[in-house]
Amino acid sequence: MAELRFKALEEVFSRKPQKVEFPSNEVSDYFGVNVFDMPKMEKFLNREAFRSVLTAIDEGSSIDRKMAEQIATGMRAWAAGMGATHYTHWFHPLTDGTAEKHDAFIEFGVSGDIIENFSGKLLAQQEPDASSFPSGGLRNTFEARGYTAWDVSSPAFIVDTTLCIPTVFVSYTGVALDYKVPLLKTMNALDKAAVDVCQYFDKNVTKVYANLGWEQEYFLIDNALFNSRPDLILTGRTLMGHQSSKDQQLDDHYFGSIPERAGAFMKDFEIEAYKLGIPVKTRHNEVAPNQFECAPIFEEVNLANDHNQLVMDVMKRVARRHDFRVLFHEKPFAGINGSGKHNNWSIATDTGVNLLSPGKNPKGNLQFLAFLVNVVKAVYDNQDLLRASILTAGNSHRLGANEAPPAIISVFLGSKLTEILDELVEKVTDRKMTPDEKTELKLGIGKIPEILLDNTDRNRTSPFAFTGNRFEFRAVGSAANCSTSMIALNAAMANQLKDFKVDVDQLIEKGIKKDEAIFQIMKRYILESENIRFEGDGYSEEWEKEAKKRGLTNIISVPESIEKYLTEQSKKVLIGNGIFIDAELEGRVEVEYEKFTKKIQIEARVLGDLAINHIVPTAITYQNTLLENVQGLKDLFSKEEFNDMAGARLELIKEVSFRISTIKKLVNKMIEERKVANKVTSEKDKAIQYDEKVRPFFDKIRYEIDKLELMVDNEIWPLPKYRELLFTR
Repeated sequence: MAELRFKALEEVFSRKPQKVEFPSNEVSDYFGVNVFDMPKMEKFLNREAFRSVLTAIDEGSSIDRKMAEQIATGMRAWAAGMGATHYTHWFHPLTDGTAEKHDAFIEFGVSGDIIENFSGKLLAQQEPDASSFPSGGLRNTFEARGYTAWDVSSPAFIVDTTLCIPTVFVSYTGVALDYKVPLLKTMNALDKAAVDVCQYFDKNVTKVYANLGWEQEYFLIDNALFNSRPDLILTGRTLMGHQSSKDQQLDDHYFGSIPERAGAFMKDFEIEAYKLGIPVKTRHNEVAPNQFECAPIFEEVNLANDHNQLVMDVMKRVARRHDFRVLFHEKPFAGINGSGKHNNWSIATDTGVNLLSPGKNPKGNLQFLAFLVNVVKAVYDNQDLLRASILTAGNSHRLGANEAPPAIISVFLGSKLTEILDELVEKVTDRKMTPDEKTELKLGIGKIPEILLDNTDRNRTSPFAFTGNRFEFRAVGSAANCSTSMIALNAAMANQLKDFKVDVDQLIEKGIKKDEAIFQIMKRYILESENIRFEGDGYSEEWEKEAKKRGLTNIISVPESIEKYLTEQSKKVLIGNGIFIDAELEGRVEVEYEKFTKKIQIEARVLGDLAINHIVPTAITYQNTLLENVQGLKDLFSKEEFNDMAGARLELIKEVSFRISTIKKLVNKMIEERKVANKVTSEKDKAIQYDEKVRPFFDKIRYEIDKLELMVDNEIWPLPKYRELLFTR
């Protein structure tokens, strides 16, 4: 094994950066070339078909069979011209990845000859074999039928020679089996609830959109070194490995000069992203060695999520061309920064107003404050749901670590906005305000744009921070499908805005003027949710104690967090707003339990295998070398000389022997606990068993292995070390 390690290092040292040329100096010359976007639709579809697509996108209406046939004909003509030979319905099953089944554009004609064809029926709906996708008991394995249906709002695109059609995925009974269906439902719920509230301020608003700007963090590891680490191959993270003497202490990698090979990879994948219409804008070094980040321009949340899933796939494929592997695991290396996928979320109207950005006058600022306060209240009331949406087996290693926000959900607004909310509470009274009081209050909020100018800041320790004109949900993990957090956030906000509308209307019905009613409800919400607001260091022990006093929850157990999907509050938000039916929500919870269990189960197996079949034999080999050395000293020197020279060697032999024995005992105990857990039939109870009885062995076994790594001869250590994985480029 050590030979493989050193051979891998030789390969890395021989690598040279690939030369990558942009197709044009102007990205606009080739941006979206592989996307069946609006300009191409207008070119390849007749006017009637094109208008039906626009209407379906804007109004959510269905496309009839006649129009579908025309659209399919135009889409295939474009795709064939781009060299496409196959098509696929591209969807997001509950596996955290994407799925696709490729079919050729061929069928038998009337005469029995092969002809190229793509019908409206094939465009609009497909019936893939769906039996092996997770469903949480919503369907039996022998019931394979599932349907994919075209999501008109997300344009088709070409990858290699395949036309990819974004679709939803449902069972034959209509139950959602993917992430896209509930995401689209939350967007509709948020749209309706937000428009109703916007009507207080602007009667011209008829639609509200949720927007998302994701920031994707990732690690790049050389392919040869990756292939020399079975734990990276099978789990996406290192299950053992002593910290490098130098890692990120000097902060010299953060925003530093991008390494040449990494830069070539970035250029290459950006070209592919641009061709697919993904507006990737930012690239930079992240904090940890060999860690990087990319980020796009904001897009509507459904399209942004499709683009994030697509870009992760593009990055993996392009990385192979550059002899890299991309790591999206939230914590691939212990002791240094893990990777997140910060979700920058905002809501905007069809009149061009960002509802989370201050307005130009008191009325616009009142609208801004109303939506801001409702966001804070939504987060406060649904902190457990939001945490459940992001706390996974991988992300549990990252949350609360040295770079990520804690598992305690809190909201950061910044000192200026906090002062404004406190002032609003102080000035708003429960009785009818005098004209002077109203004027003073409106004049005060009229100054918000000037007050906030250059005064917003970021709090890296906050899981949910206001950053000027949006909220940044920083706790999302890098491997996650953005939909999980966006479903929770959109649904929570929709539910909150519905409550706000009811509360304000009740006061108006009592004769209180509209603006005054809004102020009074805002005051109530500010007071009710003030415990969720925190401006300090989220990493500190003091905050953990303070949060407990405030009644905020701090759940670090993944199974315990998953259970919060089924609280009365979560059901009110998710079921009450039509996002899920009871069976769908319960099924998804089962899927989450099952995914957690399987990931821990795989890690336990890999760790046991590496420990017993790689590390222990290597340590025994080194121990035997030491024994031979000691025996040689004993044969060569006198007893006094031997005792004087061999003392340190004997202690080393004892320690190596102790570590070997401890590892074998711990692995055996872990295996026994795994056997017990595997007999548990309830997915929830099995997940808890794995979390409480199996997972604790990981750090104990790792500790012993990492100690051996510091003692055993470097020449025979079988696995690439952290210093090699992180600094060999």
